[in-house]
Amino acid sequence: MVDQLPLDAPEAPRPRFRTLNLLVGRMTTIKLTYWAALTAWELWGPRGWSLPFATAASLTAMAWAAWSARRVDARAGAIARSIPTVATAFVTASVVAAPASLPLLLVERQRSIEGCAGQLTCNPTALFLWVAVFAIGFLVIPAVFALALRRTSPA
Repeated sequence: MVDQLPLDAPEAPRPRFRTLNLLVGRMTTIKLTYWAALTAWELWGPRGWSLPFATAASLTAMAWAAWSARRVDARAGAIARSIPTVATAFVTASVVAAPASLPLLLVERQRSIEGCAGQLTCNPTALFLWVAVFAIGFLVIPAVFALALRRTSPA
């Protein structure tokens, strides 16, 4: 028996330029704010509160990403979930996450070698914190954004 699927199925609507521009702008704003807040805290915040602050900042960024993905813009409209929009969310995250996380890496590397005499590191916790927040910034926040996007309605 032959499949009952029509051969000339309508294509899903492609995202418009304004929609993708909106998506890139929202993801970039969330990610840069996330990295700036973490770096500022590590530089000027009280020692010993890095993990609680990183947890709070990560949860806030995830909530902001979910809210931002569902919000409707007056000019561009809503961002619908599709393969191009999800791919754009992750590409934007990777392009922004890597360079924006470097200042935090430098701070954490300095913290990891403070008080070391000839050792590679005395405080690996600082580097583990950077790896954890890098994974959250690189994978989790864009995933939350992508999952929160509105589903495209079948035609």
